[in-house]
Amino acid sequence: MINCIKNIANLVLFLHKISKYQILTCPEKIKIPRRIRFLAGVVCLIIYPKRFFITPKQAFGIRLANFFKDLGPIYIKFGQTLSTRPDLIGRDVAHHLKSLQDKLRPFDSKIAKNKIEETFGTKISEIFSSFNDIPVAAASIAQVHKAVLVTGEKVAVKILRPDITKTYNNDIIFLEFIADFTARFVRNSQRLKPREVIAVFRESMNCELNLLMEAAAASRLADNFALDKSICIPKIYWELTSEEIITLEWINGISIYNREKLIKNKLNPDDIAAKIAVIFFNQAYRDGFFHADLHPGNILVKKNGEIALIDFGIIGILSEDDRLAIAEILYAFLKRDYKLVASVHHRISYIPKNTNLELFAQRCRAIAEPIIGKQIKNISIGNLLAQLFKITEEFGMETQPQLLLLQKTVVVVEGIGQSLDPEINMWQLAEPWIKKWAAKNLTPEAKLLRIAKKFINRIAEDL
Repeated sequence: MINCIKNIANLVLFLHKISKYQILTCPEKIKIPRRIRFLAGVVCLIIYPKRFFITPKQAFGIRLANFFKDLGPIYIKFGQTLSTRPDLIGRDVAHHLKSLQDKLRPFDSKIAKNKIEETFGTKISEIFSSFNDIPVAAASIAQVHKAVLVTGEKVAVKILRPDITKTYNNDIIFLEFIADFTARFVRNSQRLKPREVIAVFRESMNCELNLLMEAAAASRLADNFALDKSICIPKIYWELTSEEIITLEWINGISIYNREKLIKNKLNPDDIAAKIAVIFFNQAYRDGFFHADLHPGNILVKKNGEIALIDFGIIGILSEDDRLAIAEILYAFLKRDYKLVASVHHRISYIPKNTNLELFAQRCRAIAEPIIGKQIKNISIGNLLAQLFKITEEFGMETQPQLLLLQKTVVVVEGIGQSLDPEINMWQLAEPWIKKWAAKNLTPEAKLLRIAKKFINRIAEDL
């Protein structure tokens, strides 16, 4: 009963903030269905009437960024994802949302220092020869300080925000309430699996709030790419890492935001985009373990051309079946083999068993053919997403919760490519890698080998 009252109060607060920032009533160039704008207007009249009669002075992007900041860490994450897609929301809006990535209000450095001393049971002067009181980045979950160890190594010290776990739990309980309400009362919502979606989100955020898990993720990525000279993963200082603090090697690099500086340092944006695409493919489809928070604030380019990744709080994990299926679907699209696209969807149960595969293949062709070979800037992502959603509805495709982090990361990685060079299509840049991967993993011999391995493993388990 208490939770129900809290959730209703949170809903009223949510609607109040939407009305306060006039997100749905004055969206400028963002297209919002008339029905939703009408309902938003009614809510605004009831909850925040004076906003209904005032034209906002601030640009929509500023209002949207402030809206996410006001709501808290979970919503800021969503804003960070949007900031990478100017093709969806417009360049001005995306520019304002970039402030959500690492430029939020910091907490007092005294709190950070006290937490360090309390956690490691020693004075901060005995750990660091210098500790910068001004954080180099302040994000939704934590902030980062630059420091120098008494042994001379430069490090980045990341500390969780005070009471962030309590704030997060309140937000996630509210989202679970919304998901439960949607599943019960919104027609056709079962196909979208709202409860399962929020469960995935909860699991992901639980890991992000435990910095030991983040350190373990960085360690695993470093092992996976030990022989790859195109990527840099910072060293973890385990003796100075806990659930609330993580200490990593300091990385000097150029932000991928700064295209002019990259070019000035003779770093080719096309090469960088291709490297990022291949790194992502290796993580997701080769290893099934990928950095799922690849917004530009978490990517630096070193002067030797290495791509340095930071902030490993959100990690995606894919089963072998899922990663092979998705990579095979992508390969089939590049080959324009739409029957194979349909066949893989059917085999992995992404579409119902009674689906007409010929018709599904034709619908895939209708979406893919108009955009194959085009530069990203010439593709209407909004129209493409609308068509994809229509197909999922038409064929009764259910949401695959285990793929949500992958889908989100794909959207972000593609946005990064566009920010580096609007003229390129980074998936085509990665095509040689995809073909090489396919030759190794999709041949009859490779498939037989996987079947044999599974058979041997089952026998071993039975013994």
